[in-house]
Amino acid sequence: MSEGIDYGKLMHRAMRGLIQQVLEDVQRDGLPGEHHFFITFDTGHPDAELADWLSDRYPEEMTVVMQHWYDDLDVGDDGFAVTLNFGDAPERLYIPYDAIKTFVDPSVEFGLRFESQDEDEEDDDPTPPEGPGPDGPEEEVHHDAEVVSLDRFRK
Repeated sequence: MSEGIDYGKLMHRAMRGLIQQVLEDVQRDGLPGEHHFFITFDTGHPDAELADWLSDRYPEEMTVVMQHWYDDLDVGDDGFAVTLNFGDAPERLYIPYDAIKTFVDPSVEFGLRFESQDEDEEDDDPTPPEGPGPDGPEEEVHHDAEVVSLDRFRK
């Protein structure tokens, strides 16, 4: 006998599907206009892959920015891989969708936040303030990433 409909789980699955679709579009066509992403994920997730020095520095979570320099975006059904530049040191990351805690596109004030049972029930706004200016020339192929603390966006 079923215990009921788990709307929260269904909604998280749908929101992760939305992220996958957006990233598939970016993989195919690049980032349009001023769109860019702040993606916070659980670095301790068993399927997350990142350099040891990054996991040592960010043992719980990390926020990356896909904007001016990113390379080799590979979107799959369970997560995505991307090479990002950390202080002139390109690093390959694999981020499972279910490790994502927040996904924000500040250029259009869009954000998703995934809550788990053990997180505080704080009502934090995941939308950061206005992002930086345009990405640069349209012919630029690589895009920058940086690690930021979401604390600077909390109210």
